Amino acid sequence: MLPFIRSDLAQFTAYKPHPSSDTAESVPGQFDRLDTNESPYDLPPELKEKLAWTYQQVIETNRYPDGGHETLKDAIAQYVNESAAISLSNTAANISVGNGSDELIRSLLIATCLGGEGSILVANPTFSMYGILAQTLGIPVVAVGRNAKNFEIDLKAAQAAIEQTQNPPIRVVFVVHPNSPTANSLTAAELAWLRSLSEHILVVIDEAYFEFSQTTLVGELAQRPNWVILRTFSKAFRLAALRVGYCVAHPEAIAILEKVRLPYNLPSFSIAAALVALQNRTLLLESISQTLSERAKLIEILSQQPELQITASAANFIYLRLKPNSFNSPDAALKTFHQKLRTLGTVVRHISGGLRITVGTIEENARTVNRVQAVLANLEF
Repeated sequence: MLPFIRSDLAQFTAYKPHPSSDTAESVPGQFDRLDTNESPYDLPPELKEKLAWTYQQVIETNRYPDGGHETLKDAIAQYVNESAAISLSNTAANISVGNGSDELIRSLLIATCLGGEGSILVANPTFSMYGILAQTLGIPVVAVGRNAKNFEIDLKAAQAAIEQTQNPPIRVVFVVHPNSPTANSLTAAELAWLRSLSEHILVVIDEAYFEFSQTTLVGELAQRPNWVILRTFSKAFRLAALRVGYCVAHPEAIAILEKVRLPYNLPSFSIAAALVALQNRTLLLESISQTLSERAKLIEILSQQPELQITASAANFIYLRLKPNSFNSPDAALKTFHQKLRTLGTVVRHISGGLRITVGTIEENARTVNRVQAVLANLEF
């Protein structure tokens, strides 16, 4: 290892978010990528044409982008108010925009825990980037478990961790609502616990899948200055390629995030795409009803397989596990299950003892069902 590099980085493995690029070429027939919870639908052609015109006629590539994001922040605030049936008191002052939610998570960590001032709490399984980003910054990660049946956070363990962790103390608690990869929303008990936490602890509630769950905690922000809500344009708004995330929080918290974020962190084209998406949100969000309908069909059909255990979902994906009593070696069977699905052309995420499957198009979902049934028919029990 190079002598000028931090010694702890030798323990890390670079995050690889996608399968190898040759997967599609090695799979016969139709290839379905259902492993990253993206929308299965591209932007409509008319919106792509509008963005192409904007790139050609409006954006000056020799000029830096809008570093303050004021127009985009105002548009986001309008959408947040509309979708949550509230009124943000100071519109753009409640919003910070990031190069994907990942940048916002990193900024929150820098603002709270860097320099040995704090550690973070997560409940696994959950979105892995909280822990990954913390570790790359040298921030300790305290992990607790979840109920094996319904994936509710082990609240006793979480509270004990907060009370017992010192040097450094827990400064940030990360939760996803609904959780990834398990698709469950926060329960009343979990919410009560989050509300009970000290104002000295930042509570980050990731609502990446809000448009599918239609459940938000934005309305509580006025009473909870230590809460931050994360959102993204990568899922329901179909802009995963353009990396636009945002958070909603108390103006003082937003002011701190603005201090630590990189200048000009969003390219002009990404800003333009987010504005076009918000201006055409009725059109883009029409696909949600079909996703929810397809999700229900997937759960109904796959739940009839006696070998599978599927939890309720409030997101645009489902999470399934093999029933332990159905196989001599469930872990080995799950690995084989995952690999055989991939060979047939359906790429899903193998994570935390289960498979996370994005809800795709009608055709993709039909192929998923057929391939799951074909693989199960040949798995060794």
